[in-house]
Amino acid sequence: MERVHNFNAGPAVLPEEVLLEAQADLFNYKGMGLSVMEMSHRSKEYQAIIDETHAAVKRIYNLGDDYDVLFLQGGASMQFLMVPMNFAHEGKIANIIHTGVWSKKAIGEIKKLGLPVHLAASSEDKNHSYIPKTHTLSENPAYLHITTNNTIYGTEWHHDPEVQAGVPLIADMSSNFMSKPIDAQKYSMIYAGAQKNVGPAGVVVVIIKKDFLATAKEGLPSMMDYNVAAKNGSMFNTPPTFTIYMVGLVLKWIEAMGGLDKVALNNQAKAKYIYDAIDNSNGFYRGTVDKEDRSLMNITFRMATEDMEALFISEAKKAGMIGLKGHRLSGGCRASTYNSLPLPAAHALAQFMGEFMKKNG
Repeated sequence: MERVHNFNAGPAVLPEEVLLEAQADLFNYKGMGLSVMEMSHRSKEYQAIIDETHAAVKRIYNLGDDYDVLFLQGGASMQFLMVPMNFAHEGKIANIIHTGVWSKKAIGEIKKLGLPVHLAASSEDKNHSYIPKTHTLSENPAYLHITTNNTIYGTEWHHDPEVQAGVPLIADMSSNFMSKPIDAQKYSMIYAGAQKNVGPAGVVVVIIKKDFLATAKEGLPSMMDYNVAAKNGSMFNTPPTFTIYMVGLVLKWIEAMGGLDKVALNNQAKAKYIYDAIDNSNGFYRGTVDKEDRSLMNITFRMATEDMEALFISEAKKAGMIGLKGHRLSGGCRASTYNSLPLPAAHALAQFMGEFMKKNG
């Protein structure tokens, strides 16, 4: 069977080259006679795998020795809890720009800890169809937290927010991590679940500035303490060894492609195919967000009726395209065009959209 065009929002498509390399290594890794999944995380061979993955993250984002990279478990949802536990202390207030479901979950975790939280800005007034252009910090802010791409509503930050000097900027980049060049030096912390752009589900990549890490609260439970993870090289407990190995293969693929500049050009081309199909449909397909804030990763749209959307999703699946149903909270349709989605897949979807419109418009 040929591989389908996979538009799932996550876990998402992986590069075919990576899958084939992993397949070759699965049974017998580099002639060692065992799989990576069977390898001791304390072995020198596995240490080499995690060290190279750590180094690749720093190379791709051009980070120096003032940053550390951690590989943690629990998904971004665990980070919603860990971030305030570590950094919203001594009377400092967590500040969040609320742009959708994931920032709402982060706000909820802060409140469960009994800590104050300040909404620096929100797009809730228009059903999260835009990215706020301004924000207002509280007094004594611990940090400003943003979600750089919103998988459910289809919005994306296309600029780094300006934050006053001395206020750490933290970003949940789970769904557009390593999809384009960024000025990583503007961020005190970046975290991202791997399962959108850089690997399978099971690990969170955390990039953290060392001087910010030094301000973390002491005496936390070990598994919730970033300093414990850092001091133990992400191996305080057994890490998700195979997932980290897979992340390393994807990062190698990104570098072989030419780095984030080339990745971004490819992502822009994919999104253009689909957004052009929406914009040139005379309203048959209706985008759901402000054009200036459209995501390059998650393209959301509606049609005249839910029945028409269901037919579209069904017919697309017959044509070898899966994962086009919108999130249950927003409905409609959604095409996720992460790094590993091949350009021909986006082109095929755009062509299908045109043909479907001709038949049903």
